[in-house]
Amino acid sequence: MPKAPDDRTPALVIAGIIRIDPENVDAARAAATEMMAETLEEPGCISYNFAADLEEAGTFRIFEEWVSQEALDAHFAAPHMAAFQGKVGGLGVREMAVKKYQIESVGPLG
Repeated sequence: MPKAPDDRTPALVIAGIIRIDPENVDAARAAATEMMAETLEEPGCISYNFAADLEEAGTFRIFEEWVSQEALDAHFAAPHMAAFQGKVGGLGVREMAVKKYQIESVGPLG
């Protein structure tokens, strides 16, 4: 079940892609679903999403919002992160391009 919208302003956004062997998509979805559920319960996590690319099999897009670097550091040290990394290691990762963006301000698009 998706997390309710969070009105906290993010200090950090993590965004990128992971490309894996297309035959491992089901295993990747299962691992990502478990990771998302655990991570959304972490203090400081505003949003956390893996989305399968609709046109490129084996490509997942990542989008996360965090209230602080400390919250993100705690996420990287969490047991479910280590478990997820172990699972992803066996999925034939072809590319991982993920970046951290520090947010100065947030406002409406228009």
